[in-house]
Amino acid sequence: MSQISQLQAMDAATRRREARTVIASSYLGSTIEYYDFLLYATAAAVVFPKVFFTGMDEWVGVVAAYGTFAAGYVARPVGGIIFGHFGDRLGRKNMLIVSMLVMGIASTLIGLVPGAAVAGAWGAVMLVFLRVCQGIAVGGEWGGAALMALEHSESGKRGFAASFVNAGAPTGAVLGTLVMGAFAALPNEQFLAWGWRVPFLLSFVLLGVGMFVRLKVSESPIFKAALEQEKAEQEAAPVRREIPLLQVLRRPKTLIFTMLAGAAGFGLQVVMATFSVTYAVSKGADRQGVLYAFAAASFVSIIFVVMGGRLSDKLGRRPVMIGGLVLFILYLTPMFQLLASNNIGLVFVAFAIGLMIHSTLFGPLAAFVSEQFGTTSRYTGASLGYQLATLLGAGFTPAIVAQIFKDSGQNTASVIAYLAIMSVVSIVFILLTREPKNNDLTTVGS
Repeated sequence: MSQISQLQAMDAATRRREARTVIASSYLGSTIEYYDFLLYATAAAVVFPKVFFTGMDEWVGVVAAYGTFAAGYVARPVGGIIFGHFGDRLGRKNMLIVSMLVMGIASTLIGLVPGAAVAGAWGAVMLVFLRVCQGIAVGGEWGGAALMALEHSESGKRGFAASFVNAGAPTGAVLGTLVMGAFAALPNEQFLAWGWRVPFLLSFVLLGVGMFVRLKVSESPIFKAALEQEKAEQEAAPVRREIPLLQVLRRPKTLIFTMLAGAAGFGLQVVMATFSVTYAVSKGADRQGVLYAFAAASFVSIIFVVMGGRLSDKLGRRPVMIGGLVLFILYLTPMFQLLASNNIGLVFVAFAIGLMIHSTLFGPLAAFVSEQFGTTSRYTGASLGYQLATLLGAGFTPAIVAQIFKDSGQNTASVIAYLAIMSVVSIVFILLTREPKNNDLTTVGS
C-alpha cells in the first residue's frame, strides 16, 4: 500500500474513532439533559399538584401542574433559535457546553423552590421561570447533539448515529424515574416535604460529569468545512452573511411540514410519561410500582430507538416513522385497558409495548428533521423544527388530555380519539415531506 493510501486509511480510521467518541458524548449529554427535563414530568404527575397547587380538586391540580410543565415546551423553540443562531455562526460544540450549564443550574434550583405552604403562589411562579430556563436549554441541546452525531457520521449510517441522541430521552427517563421512585418509597409526608427535591439537587453532580465529557469532543468536520468555504467565498466577493433564521424562514414549507410530521411522536411520548402514570395510580396501582414499571419499560425501549434509526438507514425515514404511528393508533385502546388493571405487571406491559412501538418512530426522527436543512442553517432549522414539533405535540398535550378526561367523566375514549387524530395528522405530513435519507449534508445553503 502506498504512503498516500496508508494515510487515507489512517484518516478514515481516525474519523471513525472520532465519530464513535462524538456519538457516545451526544448520548451521554442527551441522557443528562433529559434526566433533568423529564424528571420534571414525573414530578408534575405525582408531586407538584400536592406541593404547589394545594386546596384544589385533584384533577384541577393535575391540570395546573401540567400547565407549568407546558412552559418548558413553550420555551424550547426560543432555545432552538438562540442556540441555533450561534451554533450556525460559532460552532456546535460551544453551544452544547452552554446549554448543559443552563440546564444543570436550573434543575438544581427547582429542588430548592419553596412550596405553596411557605411561599404561596410565588413558589409556582419560580417553578415556571426555572422550567422556562430548562426549556431554553434543552431547545439548544438537542440540535447541537444531533448535528454533532450526524455530521461526524458516514453516509448510510446517519440514522443510526443520530438515534443515539434520541435514545438519551428514554435513558434519562429511566434514570430520573428510578431516582424519583427510590425517594417515593419514603412515607408520603416526608416524600412531599423534601424527598422529591433530592433528585433535582443531584442534577449538579450530573452537570459536572457532562461538562467533563463535552469539553473533550471535537467540532463537526462538515461545519468547519462549510465555514472555510464561506470564508473563501467572502474573500472572493464580500457579501453580508444571511442570518440563519432567515435562511430557514425563506423555506417555511420545510419547517412547517417537519414540525407537523414530528408532533404526534412527542404527544404520545409525553402522555405515557405524565397522564398514563397519573391514570394508572388513580386506578389504584401503587405509585412507586408504577414509576418503576415506567422506568423498566423505558430501559427496554432504549435499544428499540437505536434499532429504529438503523432500520431507517435501510428502508428510509418515512416508512419506519409511519409504521410506528399506525401501530400506536391500533394499540391505544388496549394500552389504557392494561393501565387501568391495578396490576403492576400489566401496567409494565402497557408501558413496554407502547414505548417499543413509539421507539420505531422516535429513532429515525433526529435524522429525519436534521437532514432537511443546509449546513449553515442546519442547527437553527433542525432545532426550530424539532422544538416546534415538541411544543405542538407535547407542550400542551398532558393538560389537554387531563382536561378532556375530566370533562368526559373520566372516560378514556375521548383521550384515545384525540391521540389518534394527532397521529393521523403527523402521518399525512410525513407523506408530504420528501425522504431525506440520501440528502447531501455538505450542501451549505438551506
